Amino acid sequence: MGDGPIACETLKIGILANPHKSGALRTLKALREVLEQRGCSCVLDEETAALAGESGGIPAAEFSDNVDVAAVLGGDGTMLNAVLRLGDFAKPVAGINIGTLGFLTTCTDGELDAFAAAVAENRFATSVRTLLEATVYRAGKDPEVFIALNEITVARGDVGRLVSLTAKVNGQLLNQYRADGLIVATPTGSTAYSLSAGGPLIDPSSAVFVITPICPHSLSQRSLVMADDSVIELSPVNPDDGPMLFTVDGRDNTHIQPGDCIEVRKAKRTFRLLRLEGTTFYEALRQKLRWQGL
Repeated sequence: MGDGPIACETLKIGILANPHKSGALRTLKALREVLEQRGCSCVLDEETAALAGESGGIPAAEFSDNVDVAAVLGGDGTMLNAVLRLGDFAKPVAGINIGTLGFLTTCTDGELDAFAAAVAENRFATSVRTLLEATVYRAGKDPEVFIALNEITVARGDVGRLVSLTAKVNGQLLNQYRADGLIVATPTGSTAYSLSAGGPLIDPSSAVFVITPICPHSLSQRSLVMADDSVIELSPVNPDDGPMLFTVDGRDNTHIQPGDCIEVRKAKRTFRLLRLEGTTFYEALRQKLRWQGL
């Protein structure tokens, strides 16, 4: 169930809406109405307050000290961005998809009444999701640290050919890949870029990471699943490959030069995804991937 009983009259819901998503304002108004009907109060982040034409919003990074549950209005991409904006937020986060069901979202914008009732009555489950921490080391520069819910990717930049990457696990050589790039994904990210590149589907409660090569030169180079207490090091091999593109959950693009190194490990903090009663990862798989029985 939820993280513990919360009196409805004191329950505060922090709302982050994607202002660029069609229908965001309509969904925001509808959500606030059904929540307030149940005695809950709403706190808007600055961008969402501006979308509503109001002042008084607070930075999303301050939600941790001001709300009991965060609701993110948009889609899976908006949820990924919320991981960055919310920071170290150890409370449940609900995704409300404006459109169709997503892997990271709790419900659609057509299910707001059921969502509000479940939250107000503390009738929900929390799925704890592993986060990746990727540290980029460059000679003569301070390390840069990035947090990912889905994956980090190192891929060829402007060159139109395959690139070479060395991957080590816990200090031991795993392989020298010749491919378009490499993906290191969490179980949550197994349904995203890694899946498109041929990686396996992984239950989100599994304590693992998966390394998936992107269009490898050799068909023998397949995805590898490993324990999530592993430390993975990625580094370019060939200076002639030029700078590679490093991305985190499809954002935070930066270039990786020969001599740079990326260290990937399990982050200390987690992401707590709110699930309504009766909804499961497997149901999302069936709906999103359109699985059908014989």
